[in-house]
Amino acid sequence: MSTAIRIGTQGWSYDDWKGVFYPPGAKQEDRLPFYARIFDTVELDTTFYHAPKATIARSWARHTPDGFRFAAKVPRALTHDARLRGVSELLQAFAKAMEPLGEKLGPLLVQTPAEFTCTDETLRDLDGFLADAPAAVRLAIEFRDASWHVDAVLDTLRRHGAALAWTEWRELARRTDVTADFIYARWLGDRREIAVYDHVQVEREDSFRAWEADLVRVIPEVREVFGYFNNHWAGHSPASALEMKRRLGLEWIDPRDRWSQRELF
Repeated sequence: MSTAIRIGTQGWSYDDWKGVFYPPGAKQEDRLPFYARIFDTVELDTTFYHAPKATIARSWARHTPDGFRFAAKVPRALTHDARLRGVSELLQAFAKAMEPLGEKLGPLLVQTPAEFTCTDETLRDLDGFLADAPAAVRLAIEFRDASWHVDAVLDTLRRHGAALAWTEWRELARRTDVTADFIYARWLGDRREIAVYDHVQVEREDSFRAWEADLVRVIPEVREVFGYFNNHWAGHSPASALEMKRRLGLEWIDPRDRWSQRELF
């Protein structure tokens, strides 16, 4: 089985990237087309706050090439407000809103809040949420409390074909269990440490080495790998994503090599 490995960043529209990742003259509307020349996937953060209008989703699809994939965070109304309880219709509506992306839609990320802990009741809520999810969508679940790192939760995810998100976040213990036919990895860092995103500011060699080993170990077991870097992980997520691509033996492009293609600007 050939595994598709897609590494990108969490979002693409950062002013601090201008003149570093994006050409100095890049306009707002130039950013996604340029980004898609360097990476073949991105994680949408705006969807955490509300579903996109159809015109916006179609625009995203139109400005990216075939083979590009958008992962999307499900709205916080499902994860933080309702805590996954009684949200079947909301999830159906969100999946419907993402349909204009067509084949470019990747997994949906369910990011649970840090104070959402595993109990008998919340585990039943998770099971019901996954059972009611549309069959056409792939779900990755990110837990930010270690109480979810137990066999009963992993068994629930496997039963529904949902991926446990592999997450590096603050002091949370990282789990690298395979529960679906794809891996969803997130490198988050700490928002308290980094304020500008124009250069690498935190040395992550040990972490890179550990993640590389874990990913290489499971790549033969899954169909796809999706991985997304946040600016807060090391300071400049494009550099981190390109470094991980290099370590995994993937083709990567220096964004400055594309600056000379002036037809974009």
